[in-house]
Amino acid sequence: MVAGTNPVEASLAMKSPFYTAEHDAFRDAMRRFVEKEITPFAHDWDEAGEFPRALYRKAAGIGLLGLGFPEEYGGIAADQFMKIVASQELARAGAGGVSASLMSHTIGSPPIARAARAEVRARVLPQVLAGEKISALAITEPGGGSDVANLRTRARRDGDDYVVSGEKTFITSGMRADYLTVAVRTGGEGAGGVSLLLIDGDTPGLSRTKLKKMGWWASDTATLHFDACRVPAENLIGEEGQGFKIIMQNFNCERMGMAASCTAFARVCLDEAIAYAKERTTFGKPLAQHQVIRHKIVDMAQKVAASQAMLEMLAWRLEQGESPVAEICMMKNQATQTMAFCASEAVQIFGGAGFMRGIKAERIYREVKVNAIGGGTEEIMKDLASRQMGL
Repeated sequence: MVAGTNPVEASLAMKSPFYTAEHDAFRDAMRRFVEKEITPFAHDWDEAGEFPRALYRKAAGIGLLGLGFPEEYGGIAADQFMKIVASQELARAGAGGVSASLMSHTIGSPPIARAARAEVRARVLPQVLAGEKISALAITEPGGGSDVANLRTRARRDGDDYVVSGEKTFITSGMRADYLTVAVRTGGEGAGGVSLLLIDGDTPGLSRTKLKKMGWWASDTATLHFDACRVPAENLIGEEGQGFKIIMQNFNCERMGMAASCTAFARVCLDEAIAYAKERTTFGKPLAQHQVIRHKIVDMAQKVAASQAMLEMLAWRLEQGESPVAEICMMKNQATQTMAFCASEAVQIFGGAGFMRGIKAERIYREVKVNAIGGGTEEIMKDLASRQMGL
């Protein structure tokens, strides 16, 4: 059993047959890192609206940033379960904003590793994986939401450059990203006209506007404005017109990561609720001795256990080479709904104390909706899943 686990956590997570000694060793390292470098500062960073850039280098130092990336660029071989460990240990701090921006390269850089030119990969990836530079993904637009096939940001070829004009919004790490993986329209209407470009953060004509949010306060989120930005044609990721396919592949990984995090955030709420219910006394006895509270806690534990089991089985299927798109969509909804339920019940158990800033459950409660929306809304996940099911 990993140090610091409680009986509930042990029963829910530590008996899984999917984790090896290597996974457990990495879990130990991640837990020490989070307890030392994130948890003590999470509240203050949230209030400040940012966290120190130095955290990226520290995360790189334990191998977190390199997970799953090519070793030739500083990456580390990692299976799906190693990625689950990373996401779920980060979530123990109850600071989704920190996790989102610290790990924004996990959605910004895979297209670079997969499809960029060799010289671009060699220039960009080592810096990102060492925590020296920040990578972000820019797809969503002010008028388009998740309708990627109909995006409007245009990239016009002009000699050795593309000239990019348009806007992106809700971009995680958008304010301080050094590298932006941007979805643009290089061709006609529809998915076939979409391409991906790597745009340097200091490109002339690029400006950024910081956004204020319901949750994820420590994560910088921005609207990006591209005013005739000239981007070298060699920064094209993949071939012209192939961007939509790369984006869809990226979404599957993003949704698995979100599902892992949301399940873990739900467990954080469960753990906090149990601890508080044992120490808080009402009507002459601890909260935990009131039947209604015990039933709430069991309902929370049941949903967390179900979500974790579904997550791990899907991870195993991915390791076998399958591509269960419908189930990944349903998993994302399952996890975000579990998070929403557990955050709400935890705040209810805390009562007035749960309405006060400073506890993890309150912070997680504010972050429920961004997870239910980001990476594809619940409605889009259901529609994608139904189409995969032949409906």
